[in-house]
Amino acid sequence: MASEQKFLAFDLGAESGRAVMGLLDGGKLRLTDVHRFANGGVSIGDSMYWDVLRLFDEMKRGLRLAVEAHGKDIAGLGVDTWGVDFALLGPNDVLLENPHCYRDSRIDGVMAEAEKIVPRSEIYEQTGIQFMPINTLYHMLAITRSNRWMLETARTMLMMADLFNFFFTGEKACEFTNATTTQFYNPRSGDWARSLLERLDIPSHFLLDICQPGTVLGKVRPAIAEEAGAGRIPVIAPATHDTGSAVAAVPAVGHGHVYISSGTWSLMGVESREPIVNERALELNFTNEGGVENTFRVLRNIMGLWLVQECRRTWAQSGKDYSYSQLTEMAEAAEPFRAIIDPDDPVFLKPGDMPARIRDFCKQTNQPIPGDEASIVRTALDSLALKYRWVLERLEMLMGSRLEPVHIVGGGIQNRLLCRLTADVAGRQVVAGPVEATAIGNVLVQALALGTIRSLEQGREIVRKSFDLVTYDPQPDSRIEDAYSKLQVLVGG
Repeated sequence: MASEQKFLAFDLGAESGRAVMGLLDGGKLRLTDVHRFANGGVSIGDSMYWDVLRLFDEMKRGLRLAVEAHGKDIAGLGVDTWGVDFALLGPNDVLLENPHCYRDSRIDGVMAEAEKIVPRSEIYEQTGIQFMPINTLYHMLAITRSNRWMLETARTMLMMADLFNFFFTGEKACEFTNATTTQFYNPRSGDWARSLLERLDIPSHFLLDICQPGTVLGKVRPAIAEEAGAGRIPVIAPATHDTGSAVAAVPAVGHGHVYISSGTWSLMGVESREPIVNERALELNFTNEGGVENTFRVLRNIMGLWLVQECRRTWAQSGKDYSYSQLTEMAEAAEPFRAIIDPDDPVFLKPGDMPARIRDFCKQTNQPIPGDEASIVRTALDSLALKYRWVLERLEMLMGSRLEPVHIVGGGIQNRLLCRLTADVAGRQVVAGPVEATAIGNVLVQALALGTIRSLEQGREIVRKSFDLVTYDPQPDSRIEDAYSKLQVLVGG
């Protein structure tokens, strides 16, 4: 491996964004934060948007700070973001509107409307994607009902990371891992599911050809390079879907493991060389999203730490500004498994008073109502761990084998209570780490693209050598089975 190389990773999630410098030297990788900034949906009337111009301004600031701290000799720059959301460019590449947030109210009832036109089984046959109301497909269908002119005017659709890549380079491309989150990509044909869009009367003329992770898209525009004091850095598409990048950094050896990318959402699944699109996968509602090196991420989306994030936000508004570590310590002291919720119930999807929703859910299901902050957070974390077990059992049904260990990566591993609960409830060894998996995976794919490393397997070996991992062995708890039975009733089996 050559001497130290520097790779700048922009990792944007629904709650925050960051610029992280990856320094790869002698078979080891270290990360250093360059810039962090807030993100979140902006509500205007009944709509919720992403403030993409502010976000890009923060990214340009991150580039400038990276050059100031590490010099101009940056080998590559890569952007990853959340999935599903998109921008539409009109004539002369004008942004037609700020992109809507996936939690926007325009999707209410649209998934059911789509299934009246095209049966659920046919949609799954063409896409292999988990049915979730937030999927791009339903946002597109909503636009055809309210602002069809926008789709007819559009010349290009770009997923969020693709939009920022366009801002950086002037080059338009649609990267594979994010394209697959739309629910109108066909994993068998390797192209857009245009016939599905036609059935739903959604135009497709604005869809670009799809490029693979590791594609060098172009170089930073001269004006941006000058503003940042940077060189003409190559802009490389990593796995632009943040979960795709996170999974690339899972420090697993061989096969047979399961991963959880833990953050605002928890994405739990396995890597597969082929998409798994059959009646059982449809029945279990598993998704087939794109991965690195021609793999597919067969997984389920679970609501994740969004539940705790929204609780914290609600309490902060009332003057109780707890840190996440404080909330976890409080929850650890609370009585476990007293009340159980289904984290994926639609009532928890939208922003709002999450503590009240959790209490109301418990009331409606005739359970003890959690009274204080500690018991509410404990209810959320217990329920997440139980839902992980529920998904794990169905993954094993789909794959036909036992899956172990459970690798948890991402910011959620900082919640040691949730990691321990996952091991205990699932009855599997949990390996937690690294925290910054998404940024690490972003850097690894950039390094692959430039030939600094030879394979993803080598990249994962670098992860194991470079970052501390924590192992949790399952401990017996007689209360778990009763709690799991409650969860099964709530989710319908």
